[in-house]
Amino acid sequence: MTARKRLQLGLNLPYVERSMDGRTPRWIDILAMAQTAESIAFDGLWVSDHIGFGDPDGEWRGAWELWTLLSALAASTSRVTLGPYVLAVPLRHPALLAKMAETLDEVSGGRAILGIGAGWNEPEFSSYGIPFDDRFRRFEDALRIITDMLRTGRSTHDGRTVQTRSARIEPRGPRPGGLPVMIGTTGPRMLRLTAELADHWNGGLRRVDEVPALLQALEAACWDVGRDPATITKSIEVLVRLGPTRRGGRADERASRGDPESIASELTRFGDLGIDHLQVSLRPNSVDGVEAFAQVIEALRI
Repeated sequence: MTARKRLQLGLNLPYVERSMDGRTPRWIDILAMAQTAESIAFDGLWVSDHIGFGDPDGEWRGAWELWTLLSALAASTSRVTLGPYVLAVPLRHPALLAKMAETLDEVSGGRAILGIGAGWNEPEFSSYGIPFDDRFRRFEDALRIITDMLRTGRSTHDGRTVQTRSARIEPRGPRPGGLPVMIGTTGPRMLRLTAELADHWNGGLRRVDEVPALLQALEAACWDVGRDPATITKSIEVLVRLGPTRRGGRADERASRGDPESIASELTRFGDLGIDHLQVSLRPNSVDGVEAFAQVIEALRI
């Protein structure tokens, strides 16, 4: 009998105003959650990349800046992987982003993953004066620049939206071939780019019954470009509500609930389908929530 592959677990950390049961996470809260997660055997930490949500001229929920948080976390942890879930590429110049990622990998001792996407939240683009309507073209140019730089140390790219001329990463970080690149997407155009150039795919927040169709689409994209789908790491976000249930919005309806054993059983189903890593979003989104999840990890590892 073939042994079951160990399912990796990453914790999604809070970073938005009022996202800790109505309270804004401060650095001391984020650090405490991260270090607690590392101590109870989470495999990774993830932080999403947003400027804010809502109407810039009206009601607005701001967010801490992703890269600063990741850099601080890299210096404050020792074992877990670290990455953006996922970084909106059009918000930063891709050549500089590649150099930032390589430096984060150096600071973390080779624990970084570069999770990227095209972005979706138009108000934050317009409020900062960043074009939104060409973001997919910009993403493709950026991806080719980033992967060239991380894997070969330089990029010369004559793209439609951005160009480079022998843009270099020097000095190099701890991994000669660069850190892995994860793309978050489910659309055909982006899936093809993922199959062609990425190391890791993420399908977003999903129920277990939604996963087979997503994996089928990813596999088709891989075969189209001549790649074995088994060579790409696959991840999905899951929402886990611990303790008493509470009815909420659409995302809350997707939550896994119950005792630690039943939650662990449900998470295992993702692994049985071929998912390698779960990005776990907790409710309550706090140190107490992380500590309570330790029982789920224990049940998973039995």
